[in-house]
Amino acid sequence: MHKIIFISLLLFTLGNHTVFSQTGTEAVLVAKDTLKSNDIDPLTPAKAAFFSAILPGLGQAYNKKYWKIPLVYGAIGTSLYFYIDSNKKYHQYRDAYKSRLEGYTTDDLAFLDNNRLIAGQKFYQRNRDLSALITIAFYALNILDANVDAALLQFNVDENLSVRPVLYPDNVTFKTNVGLTFNYQF
Repeated sequence: MHKIIFISLLLFTLGNHTVFSQTGTEAVLVAKDTLKSNDIDPLTPAKAAFFSAILPGLGQAYNKKYWKIPLVYGAIGTSLYFYIDSNKKYHQYRDAYKSRLEGYTTDDLAFLDNNRLIAGQKFYQRNRDLSALITIAFYALNILDANVDAALLQFNVDENLSVRPVLYPDNVTFKTNVGLTFNYQF
């Protein structure tokens, strides 16, 4: 009876390392997994997103993706530059139009008539608002990138599961074909 239980437990744990321990008259079977388990921290993506929310690019530094930091600052900085520039020109056109309504014509935009001043105000106001939305979008994309990148860093990628492109010759026409191979090793 004991031999049948022992053989069934041995077959059940096939592929795993087994360690036997004996205390008193009972035999205890301890099985250990053969695959190396990486510790997964479920808070890592949240930490990276929090760091990027506090200071753009800090989440990318937390993920050790330092090459993304100039991209983050370039995107946010460029859109912020266009916001500031459009806001300055909007106020310049608005102030020139207001001074025209008060009867003063001594401004930098004296060569423009009132319709052009109104059109300039609308143009720069639209560009300012669009630049503000783009700045907010790049800020949110920075946070999202840090979160997703931190989650994917913990993703288990090993050689047991792979999809690879393959070039293989056709046996009939001897032309080269392109395909994908899906490998799964137990």
